[in-house]
Amino acid sequence: MTGSNDKDGGSLTHIDSDGRAFMVDVSGKGISRRRALASGRVNMSDEAFKAAMSGNGKKGNVVSTAEISGIMAAKKTSDLIPMCHPLPISKVSVKIDPLDEGNGLNVVAEVVTTGQTGVEMEALTAVSVACLTLYDMLKAVDKSMTLSDIKLIEKSGGVSGDYKLKL
Repeated sequence: MTGSNDKDGGSLTHIDSDGRAFMVDVSGKGISRRRALASGRVNMSDEAFKAAMSGNGKKGNVVSTAEISGIMAAKKTSDLIPMCHPLPISKVSVKIDPLDEGNGLNVVAEVVTTGQTGVEMEALTAVSVACLTLYDMLKAVDKSMTLSDIKLIEKSGGVSGDYKLKL
């Protein structure tokens, strides 16, 4: 039972010819350095933004806690997403900074490994969980916050080559 690995992106790689899900066999792939960069944002009220930036909220330093949660999430991606391979992650960084416009925070995660499959899902998971942590820690101040624009910015390594989001 094998799945299609159609390079043009026209076929699903985790579904076999019978429609059953499976984990892709990467054992035949070469080992290479893989890197992924993802981002997302949380928009919020002025009051929530001030609480986030103060560094001394009721639940502690909101930004630092969210950055750490994103790092932890990247390391647990294969436990959360069924077809993701557990990977030896070499580097995870999560940085949260104020948006240039309006009240909100921009979250950027970088994940690196040397292996047989990429780390796009780890970077996207890091961003998602960091955004959720910001919401959790600030919801007492603003339940109307929005999490948005979670996306892969770029990736490198592997047979499919490099990718960069066209802005």
